[in-house]
Amino acid sequence: MNAMEARRRVDSLRKEILYHEKKYYVDSDPQISDQEFDKLMHELVQLEADFPDLGSPDSPTSRVGGVPVEGFPTVRHRRPLISLDNCYSFSELEEFHSRVLRGLEGKNPEYVAELKIDGLSISATYDKAGRLERAATRGDGEVGEVVTENVRTIRSLPLVLDSVELAGHEIEVRGEVYLPRSSFDRINEQRKEAGEPLFANPRNAASGTIRLLDSRIVATRRLDMFSYLLLVDGEEPRPTHLENMLLLRQFGFKVNPHMALCKSITDVKHYLDHWETAKLELGYDIDGVVLKVNSVAQQRDLGATSKFPRWAISYKYPALQATTRILDIIVQVGRTGALTPVAVLEPVELAGTTVSRATLHNEDEVRRKDIRIGDAALIEKGGEVIPKVVKVLPDRRTGSERIFKMPTRCPVCGAHVYREEGEAVWRCEGASCPAKLRESILHYASRTAMDIDGLGDAIVTQLVDKGLVHDVADLFALTIEDLAGLERMGQKSASNLILEISNSRNKGLARLLFALGIRHVGERAARLLAETYDDLKMISSTSVDDLLKVNGIGEIVANSICSFFAEPQNLKLIQKLRLAGLNFAQPRAKKQADQPLMGRAFVLTGTLIRHTRDEATRLIEEHGGKVTGSVSKKTSYVIAGSEPGSKLDRARELGVPVLDEAEFEKLVG
Repeated sequence: MNAMEARRRVDSLRKEILYHEKKYYVDSDPQISDQEFDKLMHELVQLEADFPDLGSPDSPTSRVGGVPVEGFPTVRHRRPLISLDNCYSFSELEEFHSRVLRGLEGKNPEYVAELKIDGLSISATYDKAGRLERAATRGDGEVGEVVTENVRTIRSLPLVLDSVELAGHEIEVRGEVYLPRSSFDRINEQRKEAGEPLFANPRNAASGTIRLLDSRIVATRRLDMFSYLLLVDGEEPRPTHLENMLLLRQFGFKVNPHMALCKSITDVKHYLDHWETAKLELGYDIDGVVLKVNSVAQQRDLGATSKFPRWAISYKYPALQATTRILDIIVQVGRTGALTPVAVLEPVELAGTTVSRATLHNEDEVRRKDIRIGDAALIEKGGEVIPKVVKVLPDRRTGSERIFKMPTRCPVCGAHVYREEGEAVWRCEGASCPAKLRESILHYASRTAMDIDGLGDAIVTQLVDKGLVHDVADLFALTIEDLAGLERMGQKSASNLILEISNSRNKGLARLLFALGIRHVGERAARLLAETYDDLKMISSTSVDDLLKVNGIGEIVANSICSFFAEPQNLKLIQKLRLAGLNFAQPRAKKQADQPLMGRAFVLTGTLIRHTRDEATRLIEEHGGKVTGSVSKKTSYVIAGSEPGSKLDRARELGVPVLDEAEFEKLVG
């Protein structure tokens, strides 16, 4: 395909993909399967890679996110994003209506009632050619942070406006960015597996996501957005709010379908009553209803105070709470070994469901709220999703309540538990703890650890569920017959996997140390230890003081290593691995002649095609070089991939040699 043919195909693909994005994310009316859509996107990605001159910020491929930025600039909003006044009862809403009537000198207004999406406000501006130019957070209402690259990942937001009516005008669209509950649940499950703190509710998750510096991570979170205001050259183009909302929808923006025109305050009351219970059936969170005077001219007549518009108000529903009793506090162990206290509750109805458990997050949270076993407690659904204990009711105590204490041993495997200074979470020390066995095996078999090809998620899950492995050492006792009996595993696949497991015996000490999953021992620390000590046995019997003598090993890592090898369960695992024939010794260091990068300092910037950042770093270090984070006169080379950052500019200023990926590969042979 020549350049002209490629351009035509790229233009065609972009139009087709943008059409299907709108049908799927805005209209909820998909026209093709996910597989067919992915095929179109893959073809476009490949063509843009083959013909870099065809790249464009308007392309649907820009939604996958680019390289991390170093911070967010700020921008002053053309028209302030003022916040709304709140009310918490219908009587307060009637007072608002009376003020509106006085302001309009007795003229009875129409209102538009909208669900108040629980997210964060965003302003998106389009240039006169209809291209998304900038997106900014509300900030303080006057000045916001520019988060354009993150907002580009929202597939319900058009990147280009295809409208003759809007051509030649500056367009601003304001909306609420939110996280659907399905995305929220998926993200929290991933964070739980990774041992990271859970988001309390979708709003917090959305707010934190939009401010991430790496838009590639933002793209995986699957944010969404409902638009609620259209400005053309700074003004509403139609005479009523409802007409402007319909115009937004016509121009391809996602507008919440549940808005209603209310011709009286009685209509407003019916709307509020309906959504107080119906909100539980939505796939996203709301925290109330927004009421707006429909007429734009009347909005201008009413004006605003120094803080709020006089023509709109936010009605907040009361929190979903209930009172119950804490029957017990148990401790659950997550896949990464994190211990989480959970309140066992006397079952109570809350928001249409029976709640019998609530997370207490960590020991500090229990202490801060003085939660005791037997306490009467007020609970609510945080973000209307996760049940939590708001507070206990000390005045109802009888004296029989018991203070909760975190266990000193894992409730699942009996290994010691530990809590590092500065952290709130206790963790199980056992490398073979059944609660984290699946995650331990996946880490052990990963490419940067023992690199056992074919030992993926589905196979590991079956091995654990069928009781074929109880720790990573049991992998070496598996037979072809064991594996061939698993789903999607034939004799040949089983034979290949057995060979992969067997070959991993000789991966060396550095990989084994990393594969064991010792907390804080990453690839670099594992290599430093393996280069200093001859055998795993020496490391297992080394003191904290001796470990601190190793250049690059700090106190946290040293303490973690000693704690790991002080646990009898872990020593038993090491002995099983030794009997399985693993090589516990580190190959002798290469001679200096075999280390062409000895004494040279490298800086990596941009995205490499054939190597991850970790792989490139390992290659450099294996050949005697070192990787640093910033460019200086002492930098020997800068290795630049696609979309390099400011480090490339700094290298050119200082005259530091810049290598592309092919030149880097040639340098390391």
